[in-house]
Amino acid sequence: MERAKGYWIARVDVSNPEAYTQYRVLNGKAFEKFGGRFIVRGPAGLNPKGTQRAHNVVIEFADYETALACYHSEEYQAAMQFLAQVGEVDLVIVPGYQG
Repeated sequence: MERAKGYWIARVDVSNPEAYTQYRVLNGKAFEKFGGRFIVRGPAGLNPKGTQRAHNVVIEFADYETALACYHSEEYQAAMQFLAQVGEVDLVIVPGYQG
């Protein structure tokens, strides 16, 4: 049986564009190393319930363990110093569903 994919789901309101630019440069190194693939990378879209954010991002990984390894990697942790300055950020890392 094939393993379920892993996903990062992020929702972001950018109040510091310079920090966001630096974050994106550095996070790209981690995503490349761990095979992260953007599924969604764009504007808000429809938000019928909950807090609206300007950007929604979904990144797919080979499996949940790889998604976690990317988050904990030296490359991503270097990017995190800039993410803390970006603005409002929600990030969850979840396993895919194989039902």
